[in-house]
Amino acid sequence: MNRPAPRVWVTRTMPAALRTADRLRAFGLRPELRPLLEVRPVDGQRDLSGVGALAFSSVNGVREFARRERRRDLPVFAVGDATAQAALVAGFPQVRSASGDVGDLARLILDHRARIRGHLLWAGAREPAGDLAGALAPGGVETRTCVVYETASVMDDAEIAAVLDDAADPFAAVLVHSPRAGRRLAEALVGPRQGLEFVCISSAAAEPLAAKGLSARTADRPNEAQMLRRLLEALGERADWRAAFTGSPSHSGRRVSGRRKRIVRL
Repeated sequence: MNRPAPRVWVTRTMPAALRTADRLRAFGLRPELRPLLEVRPVDGQRDLSGVGALAFSSVNGVREFARRERRRDLPVFAVGDATAQAALVAGFPQVRSASGDVGDLARLILDHRARIRGHLLWAGAREPAGDLAGALAPGGVETRTCVVYETASVMDDAEIAAVLDDAADPFAAVLVHSPRAGRRLAEALVGPRQGLEFVCISSAAAEPLAAKGLSARTADRPNEAQMLRRLLEALGERADWRAAFTGSPSHSGRRVSGRRKRIVRL
């Protein structure tokens, strides 16, 4: 009997997890959607007087800010392409993407600081990944922060452990899309998990897991396309999971995030 395709736990919030699941199924993998966190709106102050540009370090920041604020005339600096696309969809016509992490976003803003006529407003999470304001301060960019959402855990430690302790149908990997999710998993798990790969979007997401002795791989760039590359590499290196791909359609030439990627046949 052929072994079932590898099972992957998608921990990210809805509705983004649905898109991740579609990408995993395209590779013949079996996603399970069990968000660790949920997004809760925060009615933060949105004083735009004297603001010359907006910065967003997450898709959720764009959505929650745009849901409350009607102005769309300010230029936008976005941390990555998905965040930039969300800003365009929300109606912001002037959007630049850093295609990276908060450090890349800071460098992009500093490169264009002469064009910012006023303060920069950074709209995002109560506990953001990275310190954008601190990175910009030495460059003379005055930054205001606007909290528009927070993330809260929806699973306790016992529930997280129980999800991973299904010996009858074990997970091959867990996708970790944020530092907050990485910290939450690390809080709940004790000791290494034999045969389980944690594939993380950034070193900040991977560090708390690695500190617990868990196998945490980091994407080369902080985006989901690179996470999937690392996931497929991890599974391809494992003889026990490699066999599960032999009856699957070829993975070579699949599309990831709209770009043609060369994936080694597993």
